[in-house]
Amino acid sequence: MRVLLVGAGGVGTAVTRIAARRPFFEAMVVADHDLSRAEAAVAALGGESRFLAARVDANDEAAVAELLRAHACDTLLNATDPRFVMPLFRAARAAGADYLDMAMSLSRPHPERPWEECGEKLGDAQFAASGEWAGAGSLALVGMGVEPGLSDVFARHAADELFDDIEEIGVRDGANLTVDGYDFAPSFSIWTTIEECLNPPVVYEAGRGWFTTEPFSEPEVFDFPEGIGPVECVNVEHEEVLLVPRWVDARRVTFKYGLGSEFIDTLRTLHRLGLDRVEPVTVRGARGAVSVSPRDVVAACLPDPATLGDRMRGKTCAGTWVRGTKDGAEREVYLYHVVDNEWSMAEYGSQAVVWQTAVNPVIALELLATGAWSGSGVLGPEAFPARPFLDLLTAYGSPWGLREQ
Repeated sequence: MRVLLVGAGGVGTAVTRIAARRPFFEAMVVADHDLSRAEAAVAALGGESRFLAARVDANDEAAVAELLRAHACDTLLNATDPRFVMPLFRAARAAGADYLDMAMSLSRPHPERPWEECGEKLGDAQFAASGEWAGAGSLALVGMGVEPGLSDVFARHAADELFDDIEEIGVRDGANLTVDGYDFAPSFSIWTTIEECLNPPVVYEAGRGWFTTEPFSEPEVFDFPEGIGPVECVNVEHEEVLLVPRWVDARRVTFKYGLGSEFIDTLRTLHRLGLDRVEPVTVRGARGAVSVSPRDVVAACLPDPATLGDRMRGKTCAGTWVRGTKDGAEREVYLYHVVDNEWSMAEYGSQAVVWQTAVNPVIALELLATGAWSGSGVLGPEAFPARPFLDLLTAYGSPWGLREQ
């Protein structure tokens, strides 16, 4: 396997550090619009000969396709933010390469009833091309991070081994992370966080299908394991709700994120001020008027999440809560994965949230390289057997857990 990794930010850099310890691939080209970031990611590996750095604009489909061909890469791993999903997805198809990402193509709210009906859903643009990918015998594995990704693997595992009938699958994400010296410092990309938290959340119900509700709706307190404790979680837009029902039979699917009231208030303020907007506005500068995206300005004003590891304390938890029946008896479980920031920094030099995101696509790449997973078309993690993935996650030194509720 020869991999083109596009994006050398926090997650991309963590991918290289995790992959460097595994023998399943022949080469990995680390590409970024900022060549110095790609070079730094490669240099940190201490001369590992399978890695090399390159510059590429993720929005330039022709350039990405040419880079794939030039280095004979058979797989593209997308570690950029969701804006670049479709250009990279199309570039991989043009070059005849397989494709993996950790977030799917962006949604568009319903123009008249955004809090009730779906418009264009997350991933719709990618699934529309599934026939083309399948016809070419190529695979686009979408939503293969931690959430979506590992959470979807948990859903498949529950359906395969833990339940006969599933009433509800609810992804629940929470943490007790703090960042020394900052009043507001998100542990993940603020661009992506704004996108998923301020868009209409999607809920799935059998018989009704997918529908939307208001942001931050249906608050509930969920008790997270390994000392994290109770965290208030609310509905946000997330890919699992669009992925799970395609392969797993459940009567209801939700995603709730443990944000906290202060974080929610900050996001609401950004929205009221229009600072969550992607569309550029004109701003006067020292050299005349310039066009900038308000959301990009917010991101530029905040610290890079990848640099916060030394200041972070605590743990992050990703998991999937499932309720149903097994052997005629009611059952309720929480399948989860916890990463302690102290451990991930000491072991990999990566903060907990980006490391937890990065480990899952590396595992998926290894399963594809060894043939334990195979397929064609546009597929989510639920389309593959869960047990090989979960066993390999444990072998990577980061075991998962199951708690009976």
